[in-house]
Amino acid sequence: MRADAARNRAAILASARTLLIARGPDAGMDEIAADAGVAVGTLYRHFPAKQDLVREIAEDLGAAIAEVLDKAAARVAADQTAAADELLDLIRRVVVDLGEERLLRAALSNLSPEPLQTMREHAAKTIESLIAAAHRDHALRPGISADDVGLLLAASPGADVPEPARERWTELAWLALSDHSR
Repeated sequence: MRADAARNRAAILASARTLLIARGPDAGMDEIAADAGVAVGTLYRHFPAKQDLVREIAEDLGAAIAEVLDKAAARVAADQTAAADELLDLIRRVVVDLGEERLLRAALSNLSPEPLQTMREHAAKTIESLIAAAHRDHALRPGISADDVGLLLAASPGADVPEPARERWTELAWLALSDHSR
């Protein structure tokens, strides 16, 4: 791909991501092209249909999340860190640091469910392995499961809540999950 074509593609993806976060599925292709500073024809040469653009954004998001999860699991497997520490870090990242990604995931969920379903399945497996390791270390309350962590994350405060409150929510969630009896 030529350098100018690569720049145009990157600009289109960045604009689409921003507009999908801000406007959800209502973001139009003309609006995305204008925001990216490209002609509508340029956008359609890269992405013949809106679904193609949305799918690439969803796949990029899924790959980024999978990379974070895989690195966490690798650190635990290499005994570089405790599984409980990685779980707490993942919860904190989702609740405090990834507000925009959560909004993007919500905007994409109806537009491109397949890549997000693959990401959810990968995340569930990785979180299950981290939870099993944390249980072996007696760091979690007995009976805590990946579904419990998912439920907590689903009910977590969004990006509209001030960061200090999201930080405190993370602390309280961790207190609910961790086993302080040992």
